[in-house]
Amino acid sequence: MERITPKTHTVGWIGTGVMGRWMCQHLIDSGYKAVVHNRTRSKAQPLLEAGATWADSPEEVAEKADIIFTIIGYPKDVELVYERLISSVREGTILVDMTTTKPSLAVDIAKRAQEKKAHFIDAPVSGGDVGAKSARLAIMAGGAEDIFDLVQPLFEIMGKNIVYEGIAGSGQHTKMCNQITIAGTMIGVSEALMYGYKAGLDMEKMISTISKGAAGCWTLDNLATRIVQKDFAPGFFVDHFIKDMGIALEEARNMGLALPGLALVHQLYLGVQASGHGLDGTQALIQALDRISATGIF
Repeated sequence: MERITPKTHTVGWIGTGVMGRWMCQHLIDSGYKAVVHNRTRSKAQPLLEAGATWADSPEEVAEKADIIFTIIGYPKDVELVYERLISSVREGTILVDMTTTKPSLAVDIAKRAQEKKAHFIDAPVSGGDVGAKSARLAIMAGGAEDIFDLVQPLFEIMGKNIVYEGIAGSGQHTKMCNQITIAGTMIGVSEALMYGYKAGLDMEKMISTISKGAAGCWTLDNLATRIVQKDFAPGFFVDHFIKDMGIALEEARNMGLALPGLALVHQLYLGVQASGHGLDGTQALIQALDRISATGIF
């Protein structure tokens, strides 16, 4: 199969939100021609100003692009977009879904793409808005390994830790492991910050200290200071994290697994969502914990 280069291939991009906007931008900056589509055109404006071409529909993206990336909202959105893409896709087109969605859906899309003699890779990401903007995302991919090898140079433009996980759906299963870990980490970091605040510690100093020891993690490095500053702007939406945890809990039930820690954090986040903070960043979890302890800190 022909090597993917800016001279030989046009990139299609569907989903230009908090993360997709930057991921596509990196490809444009690397010389790729891009055809973009988003439900809200204004969110694609920075990419259009950078030289991308607007498409009025997923079908138009499929007609004009050789390799198409999607990063959209929920499994139902992924299913609808791929029904439209696959109905119009040309033979040999590579489809890459970077949304976090159901592993079973990824397997189904891969089969449908194969029937049209197209190719599909599921490649969810981790790293939030910070990782997307700085091109340091972790990318976990599933699908045919030879197709992954073709796409890898483009992944390397968007991220730093790119791993082929296995057959179709493996990328999504790996992302579920990632989200389960983050859920536990987020509640630990939030409770540590509440404890430190009540103990009268210098919060910046405390965060700096523990982040250099065994407690060190991405959440401490990237979100703890935002929490202390009461900055709940989204790098990753509460609504989307609830969706991810719901997928992980459903997949766990299907495998006969009980994940009580994840179930607890899921319930706490539902409380955050119910209080009107679904479009805040995931660091807003501390607000639910703050209400439970009635401290009034955050």
